Amino acid sequence: MADSIVRFASGGLTVSPPLSLYIHLPWCVKKCPYCDFNSHASQAIPEAAYIDALLLDLERALPDIWGRRIHTVFFGGGTPSLFSAAGIDRILTGVRTLTQLLPNAEITLEANPGTVEAEKFAGFREAGVTRVSLGIQSFNSQHLKALGRIHDDSEARRAAELAATHFDTFNLDLMFALPGQTLDEALTDIDTALAFRPPHLSAYHLTLEPNTPFGHTAPPNLPDDDVAADMHQAIEARLTEAGMQHYETSAYARPHHASRHNLNYWQFGDYLGIGAGAHSKLSFHDRILRQMRTKHPQQYMDAVAQGTHIADARTLTRSDLPFEFMMNALRLNEGVPSALFEERTGLPLIVCTAGLEQARAKGLLAHDAMQLKPTLLGQRYLNDLLELFLP
Repeated sequence: MADSIVRFASGGLTVSPPLSLYIHLPWCVKKCPYCDFNSHASQAIPEAAYIDALLLDLERALPDIWGRRIHTVFFGGGTPSLFSAAGIDRILTGVRTLTQLLPNAEITLEANPGTVEAEKFAGFREAGVTRVSLGIQSFNSQHLKALGRIHDDSEARRAAELAATHFDTFNLDLMFALPGQTLDEALTDIDTALAFRPPHLSAYHLTLEPNTPFGHTAPPNLPDDDVAADMHQAIEARLTEAGMQHYETSAYARPHHASRHNLNYWQFGDYLGIGAGAHSKLSFHDRILRQMRTKHPQQYMDAVAQGTHIADARTLTRSDLPFEFMMNALRLNEGVPSALFEERTGLPLIVCTAGLEQARAKGLLAHDAMQLKPTLLGQRYLNDLLELFLP
């Protein structure tokens, strides 16, 4: 019982972390065999009713964020680009009405190349979306088919062109170590993406999640670990040569185009998540709270109406916090200032002494008292580094 509430270093958090808003739109055209996100294939989306539920969810959450400004908004899914531009506009109008959304807030929307056209992108921009994140995954038609994507290579190129036309900042999402993929094919995807001059690019290693067809019923033949490691290193070298900074495990950006929303996650900032299955992390003077909304869309809509949509809520314990913080902060290649640990957790960094000493002794963490920064070895073996901070 004594460990159920965090005992803060100085009687509580003295400064609230920056606050972001995550909005989950859970529908997609078809669920991909590698996807373990809370997404649901549907041809008929109850857009108006779901937006009603989202705005009521936000209204019910206001006491938890009262007086705090929202720095970034992120529409995730599912496939948010299935929603109409008018629907996105209605959501953002509600956000502006109910909250203190900063005028220069970064507002990101995930899009699938098979669900976008010029008029829709223009409408998203007019509604206030400032950047889109395109789930390209590959520009190779064979690999797209193997991944179960609904778009082909020509639609991928067309979507990238539209993003470059309508948005000053956009992200191209790619995967590597795909079924049957060679090193040359992985680099061809990177070169194709670079031709569109993306301000931001994400390159994810395909992983087989247990509750997916790829991870359970129909595992594909993937490149072995050595080939995948070669791909990772070659991709990093190619993107660095192109002037992009590798600032996070899977993220590369040109100057001033890093994802502000994701940076807030990695710097252990706060976020309110609304929508089916959305997660929140909220800091108060005396505690840090994690929440999860009801997962199934229809059950979520029904639960919001009854005020019973918070499916799980727990206060982080003192022993939770070192791992929770490091799991985010050490994804950043430059790390974070050491002082941020106490600022965001309310605990002195001394509680991490054992983990820090082991990490430095193993060459996984830089010997820098002012910065918590993974070494190149620590970046390569991030899971080994993070395990040192487990309770």
